Amino acid sequence: MNQHFDAVVIGAGQAGPPLAEKLSGAGKRVAVIERKLVGGTCVNTGCIPTKAMVASAYVAHMSRRAHEYGVRQAGDALVDMRQVWQRTQGISGAARNGVDHWLHNMSHVTLLEGHARFESATALRLGDNLIEAESFFINVGGRAAVPDLSGIDAVPFLTNTGMMELRDLPEHLIIIGGSYIGLEFGQMFRRFGSKVTIVERSARLLPHEDEDISTSILALLQDEGITVHLGAECIALEGGAGAVRVKAQGNRVCENAVGTHLLLAVGRRPNTDDLGLDKAGVAVDTHGYIEVDEHCRTNVPGIWAMGDCNGRGAFTHTAYNDFEIVASDVLDRGQRRISDRILAYSLFTDPPLARVGMTEQEARRSGRRVLVGTRPMSRVGRAIERGETVGFMKVVVDGSTQALLGAAILGVNGDEAIHCLLDAMYAKSPYTVVSHAVHIHPTVSELLPTVLQDLRAV
Repeated sequence: MNQHFDAVVIGAGQAGPPLAEKLSGAGKRVAVIERKLVGGTCVNTGCIPTKAMVASAYVAHMSRRAHEYGVRQAGDALVDMRQVWQRTQGISGAARNGVDHWLHNMSHVTLLEGHARFESATALRLGDNLIEAESFFINVGGRAAVPDLSGIDAVPFLTNTGMMELRDLPEHLIIIGGSYIGLEFGQMFRRFGSKVTIVERSARLLPHEDEDISTSILALLQDEGITVHLGAECIALEGGAGAVRVKAQGNRVCENAVGTHLLLAVGRRPNTDDLGLDKAGVAVDTHGYIEVDEHCRTNVPGIWAMGDCNGRGAFTHTAYNDFEIVASDVLDRGQRRISDRILAYSLFTDPPLARVGMTEQEARRSGRRVLVGTRPMSRVGRAIERGETVGFMKVVVDGSTQALLGAAILGVNGDEAIHCLLDAMYAKSPYTVVSHAVHIHPTVSELLPTVLQDLRAV
């Protein structure tokens, strides 16, 4: 059977549904094709369920600290992983159902289920159906990368998706990968009660961050009893279910760590390898990411790519911004561009790391006259009152133009406070706009003007 639409959206992640709504509002007949679960990674196995689990882990952690706040309890906190799982699935399921309801109630939008593959630049095959359209919008997301490690085919392992299905607490969780996913799961399961070992190939955690950030995060994880092995080259795996051993060159301690569960957290890859992109003539890079221009257009007229699969951002907020850029390109004058985006993200450990713009090292390498302001969280009133004084603030400024170049806040509420600086950067305001502002007391944000009033050349 042949079907014809004005536009087809492949994938119902963060960019797909809002674009379908925009296009349908402009009078276009739209098909949205989803092969599994609407909502994409964020709703089903990423942001929403993992942050729900982080919240449960935080409560467990704070209950053990209750005596520090003058609160007495009968005994130690006991974590029921099945209830944690049920709560997490309930939150994730409600979000997914919301997206499903939204899609089913859009005018001029048809939701189709199945795996679509291009047969040409103007047609898709979906089961027995041939679907033709004037425009295609690819929003297929990504999945966990599985590295080619020695022993990987013989040893059971989990990715972020499998971690969402655990109903029982691992006795000893070994994590390969000391970046964002690995660190969030590591701290989370340590707080649930697991023994946790993190194995990282680089010489330090989060090697793309400034060294003071890496050092501080390593210290906070070690203070919670997490074992971290750095510089673990030539990683190999041995053992079987319930007894997995990680071997790494020159790291005998690592070799002696036998875990009951193994998590691979070494990056992501795009879901583009089974879309028939070659038949449509769509160009991809060596890693499988769809190549796009500033407006998310591919090299083929009438085909756009949004979200994780285009390699221009690996976050929910960048995927949503891709939708805004594409909607502007298709329906308006196309004034929005990917290059307008300022890098911004958070690592949701406790405390979180919030980052915008350049790191200090990047700013120095750029040849600018760099000024840096810092303040430890131990001198922030809100952090002291809450008994959560780990971390620091750092803001990087161009000393010649007074432009804000970047910032990092590792500390309580830093993931919210950082937006004071991010908005000023989007407005292209000099740092003095923030340093002269009067913020509410007592908050974390109120210290940002103070940090900017104490800039020093580096």
